[in-house]
Amino acid sequence: MPNLPKRKLGRTDLEVSVLSYGTADLGRGRLRRRRQSEERAGRILNAVLDSGINLIDTSIDYVAAEERIGRYISHRRAEYYLATKCGCKAGWGPWWRTRIPKVRYPHVFTRENVIAGVEQSLRRLRTDYVDLVALHHPPARAELEASGVIEALVDLKQQGKVRWIGSSARLPELPGHIAMGVFDVFQVPYSALHRENEPLLTAAAQSGAGVIIRSPLVRGAPNDWLHAPAYIFSRAEVVRRWRDARLDDLLDGAGTVAFMLRFALSHPDMDTALFGTLNPEHLRANLETLAKGPLPVDVLAEAKRRLAAAGSAPATLE
Repeated sequence: MPNLPKRKLGRTDLEVSVLSYGTADLGRGRLRRRRQSEERAGRILNAVLDSGINLIDTSIDYVAAEERIGRYISHRRAEYYLATKCGCKAGWGPWWRTRIPKVRYPHVFTRENVIAGVEQSLRRLRTDYVDLVALHHPPARAELEASGVIEALVDLKQQGKVRWIGSSARLPELPGHIAMGVFDVFQVPYSALHRENEPLLTAAAQSGAGVIIRSPLVRGAPNDWLHAPAYIFSRAEVVRRWRDARLDDLLDGAGTVAFMLRFALSHPDMDTALFGTLNPEHLRANLETLAKGPLPVDVLAEAKRRLAAAGSAPATLE
């Protein structure tokens, strides 16, 4: 197994590979293509582990992803850390019988739903515990503190079903979550074209928490950006920022995806960056990009200057 660079994930005892695998696309696929989807899922999950990546991130919201992880790599459980999310609506039932809404999935932040969701995830993942459970798009601090979900997660930790707890959030809720001091890990959307959360990566790290970057590639190459999740990025705005920043001369012969990934890896306070793919060639390409390391200091500085002028700049925090 390749020896990928690893970093300690904040205050946890997890030594995670600097690239980690996100399964948002792993569970999707229409029923008439189910057999093909199953074959691709099994191939990519095992290829990810064979590559040396040791953190797999999933969620109840990702339809069949948890079931497929359990089906295809639970026998290799000792080789990877497993992260899932809660607050998602528990009790979806078998994925192929579920009518998935075209709007953002519902989230319910109650003690009962969080516990039910984690128990459901454990069954689907075919494991007795998960290394990390993060609240998925949780509400603001005041509502969260009144909900009882933190106490529920602490209880699950004491039972050995959860090892560490986290928050998968963004502005405006994220600063309040960091200030709570209860989360071991934060999963934060961040990319060259979406730099608003840039200072919050540092704030999270300074609190002692681990930092996982999600959506570092927005959604692959520019032609795919119009299909990025609208609740994370304004699709047209992402395309405009890239066009107006005029970064082509900084790519040094590499593609857009490689540049975006190296940009995310250049943030000094990140521990690992999530990417998702069903294509083994994309997996290999991202590993080759990882081997090149962060962007040169001068290239990074110039890219940030142009991106800021195009509207992709860090948020000003009070």
